[in-house]
Amino acid sequence: MKIAVQKTFILRCILLSLLLVLGIYIYHTSTPSNKIAPITDTRFSLNTIVSITLYDSSDRNILNEAFALCDKYEAIFSRTMQSSELYKLNHSHSTTYHVSNELASLIETGLYYSSISKGAFDISIAPVSQLWDFTSEEPILPDSDKVKHSLVFVGYNNFKLKNTCLTKKEPENQIDLGAVAKGYIADKIKDYLLNQGVKSALINLGGNILCVGDKNGKPFHIGVQAPFKERNVTLTTLDIKNKSIVTSGIYERCFTVGNQFYHHILNPRTGYPYENDLSSVTILSDKSLDGDALSTTCFALGLKDGLKYVNSQNDIDAIFVDSRGTIHYSKHFKKHYS
Repeated sequence: MKIAVQKTFILRCILLSLLLVLGIYIYHTSTPSNKIAPITDTRFSLNTIVSITLYDSSDRNILNEAFALCDKYEAIFSRTMQSSELYKLNHSHSTTYHVSNELASLIETGLYYSSISKGAFDISIAPVSQLWDFTSEEPILPDSDKVKHSLVFVGYNNFKLKNTCLTKKEPENQIDLGAVAKGYIADKIKDYLLNQGVKSALINLGGNILCVGDKNGKPFHIGVQAPFKERNVTLTTLDIKNKSIVTSGIYERCFTVGNQFYHHILNPRTGYPYENDLSSVTILSDKSLDGDALSTTCFALGLKDGLKYVNSQNDIDAIFVDSRGTIHYSKHFKKHYS
């Protein structure tokens, strides 16, 4: 069967290295002569391109420590790194496991969003998600029988968390934190920067953007990528201060087999990608963790229910793009970002 790969992993890394973003653009302006020249660094971490820029500090030790936080949390949350805490939990033969405070905190958040979506978003998707590889240059479909078998072990209700004690129903029950980890890490990096006296910075974890304060007294100009368009084509440009902006879309990690299109946002009930007439969901929030979780949760809920949930929240805004390219804004979006 001939496989047409829409975007290879290597090409994505090259593009990301050049653009410093995944699905979101950041527009830079020159630094006034009376301002500190910004310092920035870009590295491959968390299985993506990470970029951090400081606008009111020239201390590169702060940058290095910020990247060290990426390494610290990857060693806790990674599903694929065999030395990580989560990997050991997932592959433990025990059904009771004592986890670190950090892992307990993120699992608690993941279970919360799994619950409010009634399993449309589900961090227990790991038995199925590990069957898919959207980074391969020659991806193949997972065996349908293996998908069907793995679905038996998917279900957030199979996990119970009390303080730092995690219990799972079966040893085969596993957790995937890929939809929430980058948001958690971005928030931790922001906390660290603020503790170091940095009040103006941009944190970009593979397209999860977190603006710390503003940029030289003015908002950051963030352009939201138009799905399936060239990288310089944006849906809209937003003026952002001290906010997170996160997009979940079907146009980055994807491939085509025959005439069938497959993307990485999997339906926990079927084991295959969602087919719900959405191309992307962008969430604006104070906390990047909320934005990260909600971008996937609202995508999984679909346009009607996703918008309904966002509209019930006073501090969350969203942009939904359907498969026809039509943009749908949350109730208060234009009031906040017009």
